[in-house]
Amino acid sequence: MSTLEDSRHPPKAVVGSQVSQDEEMFGRAFDGRVIRRFMGFCRSYRVALWIAIVSVLIYTATQVAIPLVILYAIDNALVAGARDRDLLELVVLVFGAVVVLNFGANFLQENLVGRAAERVLIDLRRAMFTHLQRVSLSFMDRTEVGRLMSRLQSDVNALQEFLETSIFAVGDLVLLVGIVAVLLSLDFQLGLLTLSIVPILFVMRIIWLPRAREAFMKAREANSVANGALAEAIHGVRTVQGMVREKVNFALYNDRARQNMLAHLRAAKFAQINVPIVDTLTGGAMAIVIVVGGNQVLGGTLDLGVMVAFIFYIQRFFDPIRSLTLQYSFMQRAMVSGQRILEVLDVPIAVEDKPDAIDMKECEGSIEFENVTFGYVKDQPILRNVSFKVAPGETVALVGPTGSGKTSATALVHRFYDIWEGAVRVGGHDVRDVTQESLGQHVAMVLQEPFLFTGTVFDNIRFRCTDASRQAVIDAAKAVGAHDFIEKLPDGYETILEQRGANLSLGQRQLLSFARAIVADAKILILDEATASIDSYTEMQIQKALAKLLEGRTGLVIAHRLATIRGCDRIIVLQDGEKREEGSHDELIAAKGMYAGLYSLNYASFDDVSDELADGLADAGAST
Repeated sequence: MSTLEDSRHPPKAVVGSQVSQDEEMFGRAFDGRVIRRFMGFCRSYRVALWIAIVSVLIYTATQVAIPLVILYAIDNALVAGARDRDLLELVVLVFGAVVVLNFGANFLQENLVGRAAERVLIDLRRAMFTHLQRVSLSFMDRTEVGRLMSRLQSDVNALQEFLETSIFAVGDLVLLVGIVAVLLSLDFQLGLLTLSIVPILFVMRIIWLPRAREAFMKAREANSVANGALAEAIHGVRTVQGMVREKVNFALYNDRARQNMLAHLRAAKFAQINVPIVDTLTGGAMAIVIVVGGNQVLGGTLDLGVMVAFIFYIQRFFDPIRSLTLQYSFMQRAMVSGQRILEVLDVPIAVEDKPDAIDMKECEGSIEFENVTFGYVKDQPILRNVSFKVAPGETVALVGPTGSGKTSATALVHRFYDIWEGAVRVGGHDVRDVTQESLGQHVAMVLQEPFLFTGTVFDNIRFRCTDASRQAVIDAAKAVGAHDFIEKLPDGYETILEQRGANLSLGQRQLLSFARAIVADAKILILDEATASIDSYTEMQIQKALAKLLEGRTGLVIAHRLATIRGCDRIIVLQDGEKREEGSHDELIAAKGMYAGLYSLNYASFDDVSDELADGLADAGAST
């Protein structure tokens, strides 16, 4: 483990306060900012969406027309005194044409909206993924993977759901207005009496809206918290099992999962409560039509066809209300999800190239820190006025106690973070004046915890240089002593590695990361505790390979292993973010300063143990 792991990551707040900060949601029913940004992703598909809207309007018009066709047939071709078979046949043909047009428009709208929604979904996920690849590591340090996955998956799906239903909402609104207009035109008094129950629905919605908004917000927040806990438990499963903490972790996750379930049940209750209310009001409206309208038909003041049309329209009238109620739920969730997605898309890119950044094609390999001050939290610097130089081809070690700033210094060389004061130069250029891509071409890093991706051994070794030849990959593996164990794998270099290379030992994974660095062929090589996970015998094997690898290259090394430190040209000692000593191993030992103290505490005891172990093995061999 790097000695700066604790200082490298800002401390996290307790779960409750972190949730309130990270999951802040405004819960607006309609957020113009979210809609505008979302419509930007729809712009590429506007032709298909406009055709879909036209199809929705045609579909709505046919729905309004069908009861009128039935009314005309009853009053002009079926009732006594007006029976006309020819007219009935014509009405049937018109009715069939309307039904066919209804089907065609419905099929077209469903098809176009579905395709457009899927494409927008992909574009939105691509935008989020691309942005997350560019945000600063400081953001990734303090953000749980589960929360990001929740936004990439469920929140994007909520916006897709909103797009699909919002097109249909246009048709529902038009249908609602059309039905009201037709009812009032057919019989104004009966129409007003029938629609008199609508205010009851509005009163119910006024009571329902604030409670529903709160329930939707809490459901999304609870889902994010549960996903975060799940991702953390999965990533830390080895530690969980090693510490026999399965029951405790299950209890903690079970509590969050239960809170998530309760929150979603409450949200579902508010989402569905309107359905029985609308059904009850529909029955009430139909009762009014049958009782009042039936009496008018019997009294001869209302045509039978009009009453039948009223019944059809009342059935259809509450369908768009029911649909709009559900669509409001979708929109409510979409606004909340949109807020959360925009929070990700709007995360500032802390480390950006200047407009006139230089494409550093050549680099001789020099590194220079000039009065560098840097930290992760404001007013809490990790490095304080640090200055040193590493000449091309020179290997320099950074040592010091935990929290001294060693890993931070190596991260600044690759410009993972921007410094507060001073300058970091690579190849004579300030890292802020060159493009990050060109800088990355000249700097390779090997970390203590190697990260291997799902895929073949071959692809993992040439991860940085995807066009590297097979022979170059094999040569790199041989250089670090990985070739022999790779050949023994079931499919050799084509063996598929499991997640994070779980089917290899930690030492084997580290050897592959060394081979990856060789294939990268960068001018500067940074080793951050890179040999900490390798046994002493394996380390002896790769020391020669590292010596060959570092020929003509600049090396910046963080290590506690004696062999790695002694092989460096110079050693820089850091403490509390300040440079305290600098010189070769022998010079620093002779100076009897901080390095000599660290050496006596950490390294000399290691030598004594090694000597005793060697003597014991020799005695055992002699007796044998």
